Amino acid sequence: MNLIEYGRILWRRGWIIILLMLIAAGSAYLLSKAQTPIYRATQKVLFIPSRADLSVTESTSRLLSQNVEFLDSELIAQQVIDALSLDMLPGQLKDATTVASDQFRFLIQIDVDLPDAALAGQVARQYGLVMVETRNQRNQTVRREDQIDAQLQDNPSIGLLQPRPTINAAAGAVLGLLLGAVIVFVLEYLESSIVRRREDIERGLELPVLATIPDIEG
Repeated sequence: MNLIEYGRILWRRGWIIILLMLIAAGSAYLLSKAQTPIYRATQKVLFIPSRADLSVTESTSRLLSQNVEFLDSELIAQQVIDALSLDMLPGQLKDATTVASDQFRFLIQIDVDLPDAALAGQVARQYGLVMVETRNQRNQTVRREDQIDAQLQDNPSIGLLQPRPTINAAAGAVLGLLLGAVIVFVLEYLESSIVRRREDIERGLELPVLATIPDIEG
């Protein structure tokens, strides 16, 4: 089948592909808009060693992993709940919170995913304040040259995590395009034995058509 044949197929049945694309994209968009939005607030906490020698640098790297485990617990979740007077269980807040470390930049990143954008920001900041307060307390028990300070890098950044109607609509359109193309070529395959043009005869018999009888008008 050459490009001309493909073009004829698309000309005859291209509306099926377009229709399925529109249906899939519209459905994905509407379903996305119907979902409850979830916002992600991100708070970064910097760890600053008092001196830049190798031993303190290695201690800071180990400390990051330890504090990730420290923050990612129901005990700390309960502290945050009490501080903000939240109507949540510690397990629920822990499930909504992700804590990770960046060994190269000496920071801990706290992500909080909640339906309320402002509340997500408050919770993320409170987690950061717990970390800063904990480090301040522990620094009081060591010499100044061995201390590792923790500071909030900035206010929490807040953005829509899900749904993404535009992205989902684009993905739906691609899916509709593929499904429509499959349907079109399946229909063409099922009707491949039907003769409509001289090209169909030549392709089926593998012989050239020498002459045709013109249509009789009137």
